[in-house]
Amino acid sequence: MTYANIILPLPLEGYFTYGVPDALVSRVTAGVRVSVPLGKSKTYVGVVADYPVNIPNPSENVTAEGKKIIYKNIIDVLDNTPVLLPQQLKLWHWISDYYMSPIGDVYKAALPSGLKEEYGYRPRTELYIRLADNLRHERTLTLMIDSMKRAAKQVEVLMAYLQLAGVDEMAEITPETVLREVTREELMNVTHASVGVIRALQDRKILVTYEKEVGRLNRGNPPHPENIKPLNEAQTEAYNQILLQMMGHRVTLLHGVTSSGKTEIYIHLIQKALNEHKQVLYLLPEIALTVQITERLKAVFGDRLGIYHSKYSDAERVEIWHKQLSDSPYDVILGARSAIFLPFHRLGLVIIDEEHEQSFKQQDPAPRYHARSAAIVLAQMYPEAKTLLGTATPSMESYYNAKQGKYGLVELTRRYKDIQLPEIEIVDIKELYRRKMMTGAFSPRLLSAVREALGRGEQAILFQNRRGFAPMVECRQCGWVPKCPDCDVSLTHHKNMNYLSCHYCGYTMKVPDVCPCCESEDIRGRGYGTEKIEDEIRYIFPEARIARMDLDTTRTRNAYERLINDFSTGKSNLLIGTQMISKGLDFDKVSVVGILNADSMLNYPDFRAYEQAFMMMSQVSGRAGRKGRQGLVILQTKSPELPVIQQVVQNDYQSFYSDLLIERRDFHYPPFHRLVYVYLKHRDENTVNSAGLELGSRLREVFGERVLGPDKPAVARVKTLSIRKIMLKLENGIDYPRVRQYLRGALDAMLKDKRYGALQVYYDVDPL
Repeated sequence: MTYANIILPLPLEGYFTYGVPDALVSRVTAGVRVSVPLGKSKTYVGVVADYPVNIPNPSENVTAEGKKIIYKNIIDVLDNTPVLLPQQLKLWHWISDYYMSPIGDVYKAALPSGLKEEYGYRPRTELYIRLADNLRHERTLTLMIDSMKRAAKQVEVLMAYLQLAGVDEMAEITPETVLREVTREELMNVTHASVGVIRALQDRKILVTYEKEVGRLNRGNPPHPENIKPLNEAQTEAYNQILLQMMGHRVTLLHGVTSSGKTEIYIHLIQKALNEHKQVLYLLPEIALTVQITERLKAVFGDRLGIYHSKYSDAERVEIWHKQLSDSPYDVILGARSAIFLPFHRLGLVIIDEEHEQSFKQQDPAPRYHARSAAIVLAQMYPEAKTLLGTATPSMESYYNAKQGKYGLVELTRRYKDIQLPEIEIVDIKELYRRKMMTGAFSPRLLSAVREALGRGEQAILFQNRRGFAPMVECRQCGWVPKCPDCDVSLTHHKNMNYLSCHYCGYTMKVPDVCPCCESEDIRGRGYGTEKIEDEIRYIFPEARIARMDLDTTRTRNAYERLINDFSTGKSNLLIGTQMISKGLDFDKVSVVGILNADSMLNYPDFRAYEQAFMMMSQVSGRAGRKGRQGLVILQTKSPELPVIQQVVQNDYQSFYSDLLIERRDFHYPPFHRLVYVYLKHRDENTVNSAGLELGSRLREVFGERVLGPDKPAVARVKTLSIRKIMLKLENGIDYPRVRQYLRGALDAMLKDKRYGALQVYYDVDPL
């Protein structure tokens, strides 16, 4: 008997070992899916990780507790060829190891659902029609038509079929004639005939129906490399510098100001890779961004381009997966985070656009990987593949790596067609609130600027990084605030549906008519979400054509496309949104951008707050002033004196980077130290508190002052589970494999205590 190690989609460490029956030996290899039993009655679809596996004396093997190990056999092999390439398995193992996540969780994140079930995916088929073989002669067919004089509709449908099949005259019909394939739906559409008429022709043995797999993927147009726009002088210099840097570095950072034409440089690099018969992976942080970029790439690369992200149906994702394994894969894949898991035979270039974006980090569920880091590692598994990071506001880690020479660095400081960077005006709303001059969340200067822009036929964007109507509602009599019963947060008011919602667990309730504490009817919203901004701006500008882009308005697959197309074509002229609108979207007529509350980003209790605020404000400011005139940004804040505000106004990334670098070094944060958060969860607060203290103590025995906590996180209860967090600050150069070993050892020792049987523990490596 031979044995194989199998990865199962379960949150458990390591592999499961199964015997391989002699009848299946020739079909088992690394990367194929297999059906295996687990427990008394369950069956799972697993992936072969290693085969063959040497197990000396399998009948004598016992567990640590002394129980005999019984190896079950694989039931069946589900694939004739592997669904995972060697590079993908290596990436799975790297993610599992680096992010301290069970490989079963990586499996669950990586494969489309249709590949995780034995019968999960069904190919899409369509019903086709053909002429019966015995009628493929002129005389036989003519006699048949003559016998159908009383079935005029059937004759009409038959003649229409022949025409669609490419038969102009009866004399052309022979057994060797190649007829065009015709679908039943196509024939019905042309003739307006019912299914009954076609069925009657089938009963007469004149027409025969058959099913054919047609797939769900759109068939694009052929490539048109002639549509590639020539680069201007600054872009050409940047392009040449990138090629030069790539000669000495596997990773290069392109730091280009907003609207400098980075996408055109990417297109030239992609075409160069295709000319060298290489594949390209182009990653974007938000699905919204793929809407605009898709059209630009399709115009050049046509059907060589594939799109892959979570808004596609599972069946479509399975078909893209199979296509990438085929002999004619897409040469360019454009996608969000999950696209890193697709198979590539000859990957040569990885482009990570807006590389600074937090959306590249998977938060929940596990594995909590960063797609930027994983994509860099993926590219290094292919001998000649290079990675290009592109952004107007580099992450601290990437810019530091570039400055240290680990990455190549290329700067692009001129905007496309020399369009000026926008003028940024600071409005001190603290003083305006004191003088009662604010209209809700809007300063007089912002309202006048928006009014003038709309009056000139231009467009405006209002940025508020909080969705919903109001962050909370409260009773103005007694101060009661509705809270989630399962999480340690207040409920957000969504006015359109008149409900309160928890943005952590999804709990909802209707807005009460009276306060449950004092029975007052004076219950009002406090603060501003995008929905409330939309509500108030409709009242102020009733003539405006307003659109809102946030998580609530973009839940369906085509919502992004509709909102962006409407704004691009002028159907809407005032866009309100969260951080979604800050990311690389190009709109020609936007002349005014309003940042409604910079302080809500700056005052967040997190070491990355200033970095994220600077990036978000710089990016959203870059949406203003595209063609023909300088844009205007109105930045509303209660803290105009803060250096970071001035650095945003002056677009001074260098000063911002230098100031923040000193702070990061002094307080032992990235890029000088690596962070690992250890989270503990339990229904009982006393138990999780005790576990946190014990684990923290065990870790201090090894890591000393590198360990901070346990502490309560900002939200200390989610979905009825109380939470504690332990932070490790690990200096660069530390033996990270040994760190992981110690972490797991300390946890395993603690979990032997029966009190912690229901304790949940997980790690967040390189957290945001």
